[in-house]
Amino acid sequence: MFLWAMFRQYFSSILGDRLGVHAMKLVSIFYPYIEITFFEYTGQRLKRSEAYAAVESYLSASSCSKHARRLKADSDRSGSGSGSGSTLILAMDDHEEVIDSFSGAKLYWSSQIAPSKSHAISFYPSSPDRRFYRLSFHRRHRDLVAESYLRHVLDEGKAIGLKNRVRRLYTNNTSYDSYDFRKLGWSHVNFEHPATFETIAMDPEKKRDIVDDLIAFSRGKEFYSRVGKPWKRGYLLYGPPGTGKSTMIAAMANLLDYDVYDLELTAVKNNSSLRKLLLEISGKAIIVLEDIDCSLDLSGKRKKEKEKSEEEEKKIGSEENTESKVTLSGLLNFIDGLWSACGGERLVVFTTNFVEKLDPALIRRGRMDRHIELSYCDFEGFKVLARNYLGINEHTLFEKIQRLLEERNITPADVAENLMPKKVTEVAGSVEVCLTNLIQALMESKLNSAKGEEEMLEATVAKVVEEKESAAPST
Repeated sequence: MFLWAMFRQYFSSILGDRLGVHAMKLVSIFYPYIEITFFEYTGQRLKRSEAYAAVESYLSASSCSKHARRLKADSDRSGSGSGSGSTLILAMDDHEEVIDSFSGAKLYWSSQIAPSKSHAISFYPSSPDRRFYRLSFHRRHRDLVAESYLRHVLDEGKAIGLKNRVRRLYTNNTSYDSYDFRKLGWSHVNFEHPATFETIAMDPEKKRDIVDDLIAFSRGKEFYSRVGKPWKRGYLLYGPPGTGKSTMIAAMANLLDYDVYDLELTAVKNNSSLRKLLLEISGKAIIVLEDIDCSLDLSGKRKKEKEKSEEEEKKIGSEENTESKVTLSGLLNFIDGLWSACGGERLVVFTTNFVEKLDPALIRRGRMDRHIELSYCDFEGFKVLARNYLGINEHTLFEKIQRLLEERNITPADVAENLMPKKVTEVAGSVEVCLTNLIQALMESKLNSAKGEEEMLEATVAKVVEEKESAAPST
C-alpha cells in the first residue's frame, strides 16, 4: 500500500489507471466472487431507483436482517391510512453486511456509501454521497442469481413495499425553477382521510355497483392487456355542492389502497409540463381534477375567442403572462392519448357541479367511463348518516323525516350538520334534539323553496308579458 501510494504520487495518473485495470484482472483470476451494485439514484432521471427500494424492503423484512448488528430505525405509519399510530421500520445501517440463502447458495448483502469525488453541487436530494447495496456471491451461482434470485428479491421487495407503504396525497407544485428540480413535480403529505363506502350517504344498490366496478378494475390487468387498452378508468362525479364528491374520492382510495394525485390545472405551465407530471405519477393512483369546469376554459365548445381590445393587448405586452397555457387538446391527450399509457392501474376522476358546461369531448365514454350523479339526500342516505352520527337505526321521528325528504331537496352535508351533536361525548342524550333540528331545517327549506319558486314564476310571467309588448306593432 505504501509503494502504491508513492507510485501514484510520482507517476502519471493515466499510467496508474492502466496498471490498476491490469491489477484488477489479475485479482479476478484468484477472487471467485461476483458483485452486483444497486445505487439509490441512477441515470439522469433524478428519481429513486425502484430496484434499490425493492432491495431495501426485502432486506428489512427477510430473516437475514435479524443477524445484523447495526440497524437504523425510522418512524413511519402503516399503510392503512386510518391514523392508527406510528411504527418503527428497521433497516440495515451503512457499512453493515448480512448473509442470505437461496436454493443452497450463500449470498452476501452489504449497505455502502460512495463518497462524492467532486465538490460541485449534487443533484441527489439526500446528500452528496451516494448510497447503494452490494450483492456478492460465488461465480458458480451466477446463473441461479441472474435467472431466479434477483427476480425473487425484486418481487418480494415490491410486495412488501406495497403492504407497508404509506398512502399519500400529492399536489403539483406551483413554482417552476429550472435550476432546482425539487421545485418541480409533486409534493405530498400522508393520506389519512377516514371515509369509506360504509359511511357514504347513498343508495345501497348504487353504492354496491360502484364498489363492484372498482374492484373489477383493480383485478383487471390481464383483461386490459388482452383487449389492448391502457389499464386506467375514468369517473365523472357530478351533482350540487355538498353531495359528497370529495368524500367519494377518499372512499375510493381507501377501498383500493391507492395514492391520490390532486392535479391543479391552473398551476400547470403548459401541455409539456402536464405530460411531465403524468410521467411522475406512480401506479395504484387516483388522478383527481376537482371542479373541472372552473379549472380552465374547457367549456366553450371550441368557439373562437373574441378579439381583445387595444388596451388589453398593451397590458399583456407590458406584463408577463403567467396564466396556464394548458389546452383542451393537451388535457384530452393527458387522459387517453399515447402518453396516458405510460403507467398502469390509474383512475382519472373529474368532479363538477355543472356537467352541462363541460365540452362533450371531455366527458364522452372512453374518457370518462362512468358518470356518477351524486344528488340530494334520500331516506336511505339519511339512515346511513343517522347511524354514523347518532348510532341509531330507527326512531319515531323517522317517518316524518322520510315524508319531508320526499318533498324537499337537501344535501347530505346539510343533513350531517343538523345531526351533529353539540357534545360528541353525549350522543345518546342528543338524538331527539338533533332529529328535531333536522325536521325544522327541512320545513324551513321547503318554505324558502316555495317562496323562491313563486318569485321565479312571477319573473317568468313578467318576461313573457314584456316580450309580447315589444313584439306588438306600434300604433
